[in-house]
Amino acid sequence: MQPATHSFRREERLEVTIPARCRTRSGFADRLMIRDITTGGCKVESLALTVRAGDLVVVTPSMLEGLCGTVRWVVGNCAGIEFASPLYAPVVEHLHREFRTFLPEERNYGADVLRFAA
Repeated sequence: MQPATHSFRREERLEVTIPARCRTRSGFADRLMIRDITTGGCKVESLALTVRAGDLVVVTPSMLEGLCGTVRWVVGNCAGIEFASPLYAPVVEHLHREFRTFLPEERNYGADVLRFAA
């Protein structure tokens, strides 16, 4: 099953790389990465993805409590999860700012551009 096309999305997905855990109703836990997020859901990726469409899960990103949701699609090592309750928009924006990349932003100091090591 292919993920929904962009035209059906209610809001723009913000790209992130957030380490997280995913626990299924049966209690199985999987380490994964959240790859994009909105107030209504997220896309996760794992080399050992063990969920199927329709599964109820709890995704626990770094720095947050668990987010309950339903797996809506699975393609290869990725899955789309719809949250049971929407996230607060400023929380999503904060996560995007903090986790949009593993490498810090470039900072411009006068004529020189420096990149800080991660």
